[in-house]
Amino acid sequence: MKTIHTDHAPKAIGPYSQGVLEGQTLYVSGQIPFVPETMTKVGEDIESQTLQCLKNVLAIVEGAGLTKENIVRCTVFMIDMADFSKMNDVYATFFGDHKPARAAVEVRRLPKDVLVEIDAIAVKY
Repeated sequence: MKTIHTDHAPKAIGPYSQGVLEGQTLYVSGQIPFVPETMTKVGEDIESQTLQCLKNVLAIVEGAGLTKENIVRCTVFMIDMADFSKMNDVYATFFGDHKPARAAVEVRRLPKDVLVEIDAIAVKY
């Protein structure tokens, strides 16, 4: 097992790693919409927060030597499913033709009172 850390994603705000590489599989911890350099939330809207979460996920994936195309699954946690279509538009634009498996769920609350959190699994192949 190899712990992944990059300065291009927010540092962990708890007792966990940004990512863990086990064999050929990378597990990326849930990423909230914090700007890595300032550790502050980016905007108050679902679109900007979704994009920042995805950028943070990708930074960790790239920190492990992988690319966006190696991402095979994401989980999107949202505090309001009414924002689903807006989140989905940003997500679709970010991934383009690459379409990882995904689950999207509504939760009561997220860390630091953000609107969205995204985790991912990537595989070397």
